[in-house]
Amino acid sequence: MVTKDRPAFTDPNATVAWSGNLMPEPKTDISLKTFVGLSSGESIQMAFIGEGFIVIQPFEEIPYATPVA
Repeated sequence: MVTKDRPAFTDPNATVAWSGNLMPEPKTDISLKTFVGLSSGESIQMAFIGEGFIVIQPFEEIPYATPVA
C-alpha cells in the first residue's frame, strides 16, 4: 500500500499494475558503484507517490539455454 508518507519503488520488470490515482515516475540511482558492480539494488526503478496500491510479481531473467535432446 502506498501512502503520502510512504512512497514505493519497484522494479519495472516486476510491476504489473497500479491504482489509477498513482502516477509512476522513473527513478535512477546510477553511481560509481553501479559501474564497478558493487551496487546491491536496481539502478532504474519506478517511483510511486500518493495514495493507492501496486501489484508486483517476482521477475528473474532466465538465460537462454540450448535444448538437449
